[in-house]
Amino acid sequence: MLDWSLLQNLLIIAIACSSITVIFIQKTKRFCRNSHCIPWYGLLVNLILGFCFSQTFSDIDYIKSIWVGLFSFLGADTIYRNLEGKLASYTDLTANKNSNSDTNASENENSSPSINDSSDDDVIGEITYE
Repeated sequence: MLDWSLLQNLLIIAIACSSITVIFIQKTKRFCRNSHCIPWYGLLVNLILGFCFSQTFSDIDYIKSIWVGLFSFLGADTIYRNLEGKLASYTDLTANKNSNSDTNASENENSSPSINDSSDDDVIGEITYE
């Protein structure tokens, strides 16, 4: 029988570990001489850091720690490849936002304001938690 709670715990540890290993690999991959060795380098880094990470911050055994490293490798590599080239940089986003706000400001000057006009920045309601 599959232990879903154990699998969930291992995946949660792997998600935390993969965010660290992706950054580490991105910072250190320039030391690889050949671009064909980067996946092997990523696997090795994820297995080592996943093992160390899970041994330090959890109470799982050695074999499960290796699984954390493998899950970290699979998740980090897949997420990175899916997002590669699809995310805009922060300066691109702010430049687009500024150009959109300038365009909206010029359109608002040409039109007369009315009471029923609403924007995304207006407060619609208030939620209180007890």
